[in-house]
Amino acid sequence: MPPPLTAPVNAVRPSAAEEARTIAASTNTGTLASLTADGDPWASFVTFGLLGGAPVLCVSNLAEHGRNLSGDQRASIAIVAPGTQDDPLASGRITLAGHVEAPVGDERVAAREAHLAAVDAAKYYIDYSDFSLWVLRVARVRWVGGYGRMDSTSGQAYAEAQPDPVTPFSAGAVAHLNADHAEALAAMARTLGGYPDTTAAVCTGADRYGLDLRLTTDRGLAYTRVGYAAPIDSIDQLRSAAVELTRRAREG
Repeated sequence: MPPPLTAPVNAVRPSAAEEARTIAASTNTGTLASLTADGDPWASFVTFGLLGGAPVLCVSNLAEHGRNLSGDQRASIAIVAPGTQDDPLASGRITLAGHVEAPVGDERVAAREAHLAAVDAAKYYIDYSDFSLWVLRVARVRWVGGYGRMDSTSGQAYAEAQPDPVTPFSAGAVAHLNADHAEALAAMARTLGGYPDTTAAVCTGADRYGLDLRLTTDRGLAYTRVGYAAPIDSIDQLRSAAVELTRRAREG
């Protein structure tokens, strides 16, 4: 990627913890890694709900992973964001690692409701005696945002972060920007993104802090980011934020 000729303006992006919370909230399925009685790794497809960011599992005690969790509470879950890329490895994904605990008292009530809210079909089996609820206490997080974008964070930072309120609803807005405002995106890249030799720009993503852009420049393909004047709190505010970016870009 060619280096920018000038520094991007306000290129703040979500933290690894925020990215991870956003991906966890974007789906209800993942791959659970547990340990067999012999200490071997065992991967299982599972559904989950979220309780303050912590995955809530409802698993059969007869299943291999159900027996594994009863014997060794160490576990991790890999979660892949819904696919928007032709290349699966270009999509975002996370691994949440820690140990599981059976919730009790008020937390069990909340965990049950969290799982049911995410997995409607669980209403047919969640109260059976041969199914157990587990909450994954997240101690370590690894986030991968695609090629060249990755970071680790702590379970505490993950728990304190919030899912991005814009990203999950941004596909239509991104498509609109690319279809109807291509020149405005190129102006943003030239003036605000650090690439004054940009000839074309495509928006590849939007979040509460700004827009990610893929550029065609006189020096080749490049990527940059342009930030809003201030963070936004909902998809409804994206249009006005993009208009303000366009104004700043054209004023130069």
